[in-house]
Amino acid sequence: MDQASKAVTPNRKQGSVKEVMGQNTQALEPHEVINLSAYPIIDTSSSAFAALVKELRETLDAQQYVVLPEFILPAARQQAVTQIQDMLHSAHHNTTLRNCYLEHQKDPSLPDDHPKNIMNAGSNRILAADLLPASSPLKTIYYWENMMQLVSGIVEDRVCAFEDPLGPVNALCFKRGDHSSWHFDSNNAFTMTLMLQASESGGKFEMIPNLRTDVDQRYKQVSSALLGNLNDAVAVGRKEGALCIFRGCNSLHRVTPVESDRLRIMGTFFYENKPGVVGDPIVNETIYGRRV
Repeated sequence: MDQASKAVTPNRKQGSVKEVMGQNTQALEPHEVINLSAYPIIDTSSSAFAALVKELRETLDAQQYVVLPEFILPAARQQAVTQIQDMLHSAHHNTTLRNCYLEHQKDPSLPDDHPKNIMNAGSNRILAADLLPASSPLKTIYYWENMMQLVSGIVEDRVCAFEDPLGPVNALCFKRGDHSSWHFDSNNAFTMTLMLQASESGGKFEMIPNLRTDVDQRYKQVSSALLGNLNDAVAVGRKEGALCIFRGCNSLHRVTPVESDRLRIMGTFFYENKPGVVGDPIVNETIYGRRV
């Protein structure tokens, strides 16, 4: 795909994706999906690419998240939404009760107001990578080598494709009442999501940057936040089409309950820092309801 993309220019008419709206078997090219006029990543050796990476990396370092508005072209976004809605009946409905460390059991040796013992429910619907068609714009974004170079530069670490059949790129859907409770990501150095369709109300992404550190869990501050002290919380505004990269390992974050009938749809992307990595079958069964 990278070889073919180098032969096209970012000036190609953006509406060209409409010509393939009904085709579900052929992978799309990057220029049919990504707003290359706004994001000059067609040539990763260019000064424009270097300047973009520098700006986005500095923003991520400063606030622990960076938003790239209008990253996906409108027609490609709509194609992704249509494909996901068509497959929604196959999505796995996750319902969980867990603490902010993604643990499902309390620690009886700790007081009730300890973060490990504050349990919150959450729910969502997830479509694994193997349920998304080859023509999914999400797959075009994920597997493009230039995209991996962009992400590598922003997060200052090499990234490569996650080779699990279920996990590389997913569609995360929230119906009315669905939400993600406050949590830290486990071992992810960063998380990358794409807003495909926003709910009419609710479904806000909120985070408290750097609430803990690698050397200090700051349990008192975490407990205070979980119990309602949200003075340091920020709402990360993401309009439809916006790509977001954030560091969720030390930044507490959540998605508030969706309060409308319009489905909230996110594309989620998971990279690794070395090739050949696949997911744990037991973890996959928890997330996707199946192992293969």
